Amino acid sequence: MNPKILIIGACGQIGSELTFKLRDMYGSSNVIASDISYSNLEVVNSGIFEVVDARNYASIKMCVEKYNIDTIYLMAAMLSATGEKYPMKAWDLNMESLFHVLNLAKSNVIEKVFWPSSIAVFGPTTPVENTPQYTVMEPATVYGITKQVGERWCEYYFNKYGVDVRSLRYPGIISWKTMPGGGTTDYAVEIYHEAIINGLYECFLTENTKLPMMYMDDAIKATIDIMEAPKEHVKIRSSYNIAAISFTPKEVAESISQTYPKFKMLYSPDYRQHIANGWPKSIDDSHARQHWAWQHDFDLQDITKTMLYHLDKKYNAPLKKSN
Repeated sequence: MNPKILIIGACGQIGSELTFKLRDMYGSSNVIASDISYSNLEVVNSGIFEVVDARNYASIKMCVEKYNIDTIYLMAAMLSATGEKYPMKAWDLNMESLFHVLNLAKSNVIEKVFWPSSIAVFGPTTPVENTPQYTVMEPATVYGITKQVGERWCEYYFNKYGVDVRSLRYPGIISWKTMPGGGTTDYAVEIYHEAIINGLYECFLTENTKLPMMYMDDAIKATIDIMEAPKEHVKIRSSYNIAAISFTPKEVAESISQTYPKFKMLYSPDYRQHIANGWPKSIDDSHARQHWAWQHDFDLQDITKTMLYHLDKKYNAPLKKSN
């Protein structure tokens, strides 16, 4: 039987594409999209949609009972850069929503939970190369703190109450379909749009700031893979490291210049540089690859080719190839 799924935060960058993929897999009637508002009309019009406040337990429970939900993907969150501007709002949203969903599972109202963590759980004292699954975690941002605390609570609810909660530490996510929502890795999406629209991008990180990144299709694949894995294969109930590739702003610019030779890149580091300085440069995700056979498909060349192809069509701007 198909699961009955509720996606909380379905209008966001990852939530929107996850919604479309799960509806393709299980049917629109089995995947209920929800968010705090009708901010993404493509999601709203693609199937059943409910306004749900992730901070309100009654709001979530009412939707769960209305549609006989057994699986929740909790994608609502305030991300790193935005969270630094509104720290208490980030704490309230990120933590309250998780507790509401975990408590629904603890009470056997739902059967399974997906909750995304992030490389933001790491910090300046974490080994930056091939960051291991188990390591020092002293996050320097409110977002990272909420994710680290959330990981501990997920593991606790699994050990104490048997809650089937599954999680991934997402790296930076790149997609042409949706704009990012206030993260430190947002440049890796913005740069492609600006290359086509203006031929110029002013990056808020330095040219050699290396960070782990992943194309959206790989992120969605990893999310679904861990949720479909047999329970006994999911051996880590805090959150799994997952990785694809790592690159710098300079390397992205160079890959774009192969198609747009006149593209120019400027660098004006801001407060997000300080956040990025505390994050890993590369991730060891061997546990995910061993436990439930995770593997990625896209490298930087694939990402750039795909992003430019789709954005060229979106903006109706013929690719400016060299003569």
